[in-house]
Parts: sequence; structure tokens; C-alpha cells
Amino acid sequence: MELLFTILLVASSAVMILLVLLHKGRGGGLSDMFGGGVSSSLGGSSVAERNLDRLTVGVGAIWFACVIALGLLLAYR
Repeated sequence: MELLFTILLVASSAVMILLVLLHKGRGGGLSDMFGGGVSSSLGGSSVAERNLDRLTVGVGAIWFACVIALGLLLAYR
């Protein structure tokens, strides 16, 4: 069980790094390389940006749950 959570933690960490780098920051970020620089001026964020936000929050929740689960497993061995 510990091995499963460790693998899931490493995988979610790598995905989280990629997702954060894809976000558009003040300077543009890596999302501009993939066409993220073209956004509508009609207001708010695009659908792609909102989906990226949701995906990042979801992966962050998985990462957090893995950290908590590993901590509990190691504490109550």
C-alpha cells in the first residue's frame, strides 16, 4: 500500500509541475508556446484556462491526499 501511494505521489508531483508551468502568469508562461497567448478580449478567462485550473486543483487534491495517506501509514506502522 505504501508503494502505491509513493508511486501516485511521484506521478502527481510531475503532473502538477507541468500543469503549473502551463498556467498563464504575468509574463505569459509556457502556455504561450502552445497557443495560450491568443485569448478573447470579451472578458474573463477562456474555457481552456478554466479547465486547466480545474485540472490543476484536482491533481493538487490527489497530491495532498497522497501526502496525508503516506504520513498516516508511516505514523501507524
